[in-house]
Amino acid sequence: MMPKAGAVPDADEFTERTEPFRRELLAHCYRMLSSADEAEDLVQETYLRAWRSYGTFEGRSSLRAWLYRIATNACLTALEHRGRRALPSGLAGPADDPDSPPAPDDPDVAWLQPIPDTLVTPESDDPAAIIAARESLRLALVASLQYLPARQRAVFLLREVLDFPAAEVAAMLGTSIAAVKSALQRARTRLDEAAPEHEQIIEPTDPHAQALLEQYITGFENADTAALERALRTDAAIELVGTLAWFSGRVTCLRFLTHVMGSRGDWRMIPTLANGQPAAAAYLRDGDGIHRAWGLGILTVTTTGITSITVFQGGHDLMAKFGLPPIHSAAKAPSSTQR
Repeated sequence: MMPKAGAVPDADEFTERTEPFRRELLAHCYRMLSSADEAEDLVQETYLRAWRSYGTFEGRSSLRAWLYRIATNACLTALEHRGRRALPSGLAGPADDPDSPPAPDDPDVAWLQPIPDTLVTPESDDPAAIIAARESLRLALVASLQYLPARQRAVFLLREVLDFPAAEVAAMLGTSIAAVKSALQRARTRLDEAAPEHEQIIEPTDPHAQALLEQYITGFENADTAALERALRTDAAIELVGTLAWFSGRVTCLRFLTHVMGSRGDWRMIPTLANGQPAAAAYLRDGDGIHRAWGLGILTVTTTGITSITVFQGGHDLMAKFGLPPIHSAAKAPSSTQR
């Protein structure tokens, strides 16, 4: 049932009709902005704008397309005066000396943020829909999207990820079909240049992926570099988001890890899912023997081993986004992480 133009909108009707799209709109805004915090703010802004305009919605497009139009244009406005968010590997070459401590956070760099799968994975019984959503949220793709100008990014996501027709995308962005096709072609070319070579990345729920995550966690908790060596591929990389430091090659990565693993029992970890990838929430033991929230390691896993570990330090604030407590002794992984 469509609201009558100019009529006072019914709050219950609005909520019933629009809430089913909240999760996918959050995923869309995250892909646009590469920031979970900003994406949540923009989804709230989208729903506020939609509520204010709901009485004038005439149904010339689907409600879903109408909401995406509002969300996309809100993201484009937010991106007007902001540079791209990045991972360390997108800013500089790998560090030469894994024995030196990484440089401190650079306040002038906007860093890409992770997002919990529990917030953006479709509430669907269709495995194909879940797999497609995870693939479109992987860190490598999200980082690559940042190389595109904002409108090209919007066109690529609306056409390639969400499969809206070119005419509908043109209407959303207030442009022509020809301009949409041209922007899509330029976006594809740029992504081919910026994106890493295609890897046979496996689903985080695949038994082999879960085994590698368990091996990574066990190796870290036991300060067992041999276990980590078996899990990592020879070309593996580690990125420390918040610094310019990243390391390339298993030998170099293991040298770095020997400095951070400490002694057996210093770390405790909980498996979770982030950006459609297996991840480990890490807790570090302090001087009082308490394992406090430290950060998150997101693994890129292939059939031949772990190819990268992207580390985000965020303490209890980051853990809270994943539904995890600030201290490990009380931590239990949410059941939804095994979905």
